[in-house]
Amino acid sequence: MAASFVDTARITVRAGNGGNGVVSFHREKYVAAGGPDGGDGGRGGDVILEVNDHLSTLMDFRYKRKYAAGNGMDGQGKRCSGKDGENLVIKVPRGTVVRDAATGEIICDLSTGAPFVLARGGNGGWGNKHFATPTRQVPRFAKAGLPGQERQVILELKLLADVGLVGFPNVGKSTLLSVVSKAQPKIANYHFTTLSPNLGVVYVEEGVSFVLADIPGIIEGAADGAGLGHDFLRHIDRCRLLIHVVDVSGSEGRDPVADFEAIQAELREYSPELASRRMLVAGNKVDIAADRTGLEALRAHAEGLGMPFFELSAAAQQGTRELMYAAARELESLPPITVYEPTYVERPPEVDLSEPMTITREDDGTWIVEGPALQRLMANVNFGDFESRNWFDRMLRQCGLFDRLEEMGIQDGDPVSLYNLEFEYQR
Repeated sequence: MAASFVDTARITVRAGNGGNGVVSFHREKYVAAGGPDGGDGGRGGDVILEVNDHLSTLMDFRYKRKYAAGNGMDGQGKRCSGKDGENLVIKVPRGTVVRDAATGEIICDLSTGAPFVLARGGNGGWGNKHFATPTRQVPRFAKAGLPGQERQVILELKLLADVGLVGFPNVGKSTLLSVVSKAQPKIANYHFTTLSPNLGVVYVEEGVSFVLADIPGIIEGAADGAGLGHDFLRHIDRCRLLIHVVDVSGSEGRDPVADFEAIQAELREYSPELASRRMLVAGNKVDIAADRTGLEALRAHAEGLGMPFFELSAAAQQGTRELMYAAARELESLPPITVYEPTYVERPPEVDLSEPMTITREDDGTWIVEGPALQRLMANVNFGDFESRNWFDRMLRQCGLFDRLEEMGIQDGDPVSLYNLEFEYQR
């Protein structure tokens, strides 16, 4: 793979921790008992992925693998809340697919341009101003902030192109791209001239254009990791239409039909759905063909499979316009570029709840539950999500917390405080 092109990267992201609440009391001249005025901690910053259309590779992630957002500041006296941690915005190329590193499931597809929150910051802890009651007028405690979310992900760039050029190395794909668009790929008469995908915009006529991708040459065994093709097969995943370019000149002593079938076999091995995608077949280099035997054999084979066949010479710009017009007509009836739906299901990490939790009851009747295990559990729950809240409830029941509360005499409707979460107990 060329050193200038990187299309996969594994990174670790960590959102900011929430700031701690503070214990503070109002002090003012001639005011004997000002009361608690400890402020809340600030919320930790989020890690956000954002599309940048000026980026074309994941090169920036080759050398930097860990990203962290800012932590929230601790609260202060005079009811002053701590400053929220700064969000960390990570720029990625359009078309980047984000997968969970452990399961390989798709978390999001950054094709539409909408930003995505990859890791959420922890909530700030409450200051002691929240815990003053008529019977507890001098609360000397506050709550710690919750840790931010941390996760490992794999970034995978899948180019956004309408049409993809596939075929063996040195069959003229780069030359074709250069003559039908303003792209300037490297062109030379040897295998593997193209070391990274190239994109070009083809303007067919006023109001009609499409994006054409030149994919590095695929060889036999590419689907199993041989050659360069394996690294770049992913870039034709989104292509609505494929143009299979075959050298029919016989200049290298190759059989066009055999070459065609070899590439088709690699596509099927990589993805049966990809191999069944709509395809045009282009017999290239007709201007230097010694005879038309290979050309006609390929034409008969392709048309027998229901694939339109075109003969052309990209170097002589012969037949290229007809091929591009045909591609534009095909695109009119094909569905839009694929956007991958998320398959990742949020699975909170295993939390050891065997550690004891302390349960106390305040004078105002509020039950206070605390403990490191509870704090870790709450850090991994999205309380804005119904499923996450149900999972949290199940975990508390399974660890025996509700049984302990009932043994201690809790009644329906009693207030319960779990760090910065308060609710009324219901059996």
